[in-house]
Amino acid sequence: MEKFYHVCMIFGRATGCHQRPDRSLFFKGKQFPVCARCTGVFLGLCGFLVSCRWLRPPVWIIPLFCGLMLLDWGMQTLNLLESTNLRRVITGFLCGYAVQYGLLLLARLLLSH
Repeated sequence: MEKFYHVCMIFGRATGCHQRPDRSLFFKGKQFPVCARCTGVFLGLCGFLVSCRWLRPPVWIIPLFCGLMLLDWGMQTLNLLESTNLRRVITGFLCGYAVQYGLLLLARLLLSH
């Protein structure tokens, strides 16, 4: 299990995650291999794949959901409002969901021509 955890940490670093402990979730005393926001993004990517058969959200959610994560990140970066790990997970999930939806629409568009 330790080897798997180490591989996940390397994967997290390779995806560009900063992996800061203060911005990461912990389980049984072990830090997640990616920060709370990246955890949310990965969950959103998977969440869309699970739900896309039943849910057909409007296309306008793509910029809205991505914009919410960008807004959360921007307010934190500009020291206007410190985000929480819960907010990071939620906005990350929404953005991951929207990105996966956008990729599906783009694939459909490219394959239809």
